[in-house]
Amino acid sequence: MSISVEVIEPRLDPRSARQVARDTRKHEKMAQKRLTSKGATIAAIIIAFFWTLPTFGLLVTSFRPPAATQTSGWWTVFTNPDFTLGNYAAALTAGGTTLTLGESFLNSLAITIPVVFFSLAVASLLAYAFAWIDFKGKSIAFVAVFALQIVPLQMALVPLLSLFSRGLTINDVTIFPGLDLREVDHSFATVWIAHVIFSLPLAVFLLHNFISEIPSEVIEAARVDGAGHGQIFFRMILPLAAPALASFAVLEFIWVWNDLLVATIFAPSSSLPMTQSLASLSGTWGNQWFLQSAGTFLSIIVPLIVFFALQRFFVRGLLAGATKG
Repeated sequence: MSISVEVIEPRLDPRSARQVARDTRKHEKMAQKRLTSKGATIAAIIIAFFWTLPTFGLLVTSFRPPAATQTSGWWTVFTNPDFTLGNYAAALTAGGTTLTLGESFLNSLAITIPVVFFSLAVASLLAYAFAWIDFKGKSIAFVAVFALQIVPLQMALVPLLSLFSRGLTINDVTIFPGLDLREVDHSFATVWIAHVIFSLPLAVFLLHNFISEIPSEVIEAARVDGAGHGQIFFRMILPLAAPALASFAVLEFIWVWNDLLVATIFAPSSSLPMTQSLASLSGTWGNQWFLQSAGTFLSIIVPLIVFFALQRFFVRGLLAGATKG
């Protein structure tokens, strides 16, 4: 008995490499044409122009002499250019109610950097637990954490302030010593805790969705080799989740850096951030608003550096964590 086997030879593409490249570019142009619209492009350009124009005017004002800002508009710089760096030097040494802008700048760094680190550390641990550790009530707990995003931040200000000032007492036992704002005048602990609490719901949601997309075969292979949860988390989860961690780090850094409400309520008078000094930098009647314009651009330098340093992770990590829910 003989069995005949038919050998199917692969069909070769008769097109040359140049033709393949030409057809590829053609399909790319067709797809781009279908996904874009001239009307939408024109509308986006118009919106971007009117959105950017006030910012450009503020930038020009920050370099104009004080006398010029009080007698003419910023657009006159095109016909009578006159620039100075004195506004930036004066803004750094000028102060709000208690601190200079330079001191507040250092306070903003001391507030923002630890908050980002603590938020990522706690949220990544919680996200890993919700994604890869089975425990009773896991789904309900995750929904409860996610639902905390809809709770207005202002509702927690008074309870937290009471907690920090009196301490947490259960059965007449103080398990969380009170952080009296008058006694810890040089401490950032209260504002750190408040910011971390407010950031956890969104951080856990984004990181959980990213970490849960890691192939289960990778985790199972590590468990077969004897790795525990600590080894899996530090040696596998954190490196693989670097895009999601970086994307949330950018968001959290910008949110905390630009915050005024939480820091004003929880931070002591010697630890107020840059936003508080900016709010009172323009003077009583706004007669020094050129200093505020210079201080504004001093305040955005650090967020811009952070964003451009991590931008290659930002979109990839944010979309990966937000497409699965």
